[in-house]
Amino acid sequence: MSRPTAGRPTTERPITLERIESYLPERSVRIDDLGGRLGLRRAQLGVFRKFYGLDTLRFDPDLPLLDLLRPAARSALAAVPEGGRVDFLAYAHTTQAVAPADVDVAQLVRDDLGLGDTEAFGLSHQACVSSLGAIEVLGELLRAEGTEGAYALMVTGEQAYAPIVQHIPNTAIMADAAASCLITLDGDGDVVRSFAIRTLGEYAQWLELTPEQNTEFGEQYGARIAEVIHQALADAGLTLDEIDLVIPHNVNMLAWRQTIKELEVAPEKVFLDNVPRYSHTFASDVFVNYTTLRDAGRLVDGGHYLLVSVGLGATFGAMVITHREAGEH
Repeated sequence: MSRPTAGRPTTERPITLERIESYLPERSVRIDDLGGRLGLRRAQLGVFRKFYGLDTLRFDPDLPLLDLLRPAARSALAAVPEGGRVDFLAYAHTTQAVAPADVDVAQLVRDDLGLGDTEAFGLSHQACVSSLGAIEVLGELLRAEGTEGAYALMVTGEQAYAPIVQHIPNTAIMADAAASCLITLDGDGDVVRSFAIRTLGEYAQWLELTPEQNTEFGEQYGARIAEVIHQALADAGLTLDEIDLVIPHNVNMLAWRQTIKELEVAPEKVFLDNVPRYSHTFASDVFVNYTTLRDAGRLVDGGHYLLVSVGLGATFGAMVITHREAGEH
C-alpha cells in the first residue's frame, strides 16, 4: 500500500497547462439502448439510472480511434506559438489493450499530428488517473530533458469497444470521449499547484475480487478519495474552502455523494452535471468537465480547482490547479 505522494516544491519551475481541449462523438445513446449489448436487464438499467444517475452517453463503435483522438489534440496544438517545439507526447489510456499489440497508438497520433521529431509513448497503469499522472510525467521530462521553452502534449481518449470494457458491474457504464492538454514550464496557462496519488494494490485484480473485497473497497472509497484530496491541498498550501470547484471524474452520482459526505462540502461545490449527460469516459472525464465549465464561463481567473479521478486497480489521484484566463498574463 503506497502513501500519497508529496507535491512539487514551489521553488521548481511550475508546470502550466497552456490549452485544454476535449472532444465527444456526435452519436448519443440512452443507457437503455445498451441493455442487450451489455446483457443488462431492465431492473439493472433502472439501478444505473435511479441510483447512479446515468442517462445518456456518447458511443460510436464505427468511429476509428484516431478520429476520436485527433480533434482535441489538434485544437490543443494550436496554442503552440510559431517556431515552438513539442518535445514529448504521452498517450494516457485506461485499458491497457486499446489496439492490436503491433500498433503503437502514441506514435500513430504523433505522426498524424505531424510531430515526427517528438518522442511519443503510452501510459496506462494508473487506469483512469493516467491522464493526470501523464501531466506530472511530462512536466518532469520537460524539466530534465526538454529544450528551453519546449512543450509537451498529453493525449487521452479511448472507446468502449467490448461489453467487458464498457460495463463495470455495480459501478459505471463507460462512454467515448477524448481530451488533450498542451503543457510547458513557466507558461501563461493554468498552474499545476500539486499532484497527489495513492494506489491500493490489494485491489489490483479488479474483476477477480471476492464479494468481501468489493464491499470493503466500497466502504473505503470516499475516505480514500478524501485522503488524496487533502494531501493535494496540503501540498498546494490551500484549504478546501479556498477551492472554487471540484472537477471530478464521472464514475457515478452515488460514489460522489459518498465522497461529498466524507469531505463535508456543499454538493454544489462538486461539478456533477455531466454524469447523466456523458457518463464515465475513461481518463478523459476531468478534462471534458473542465472544458464544459470553461466554455460556460464558470472558471474564474485566479480561481483554484481540484481535478479528481479514481482508476480501477485501485489508484486515487488529485491535482490542484490555478486557472489563468488566456491573454490575462
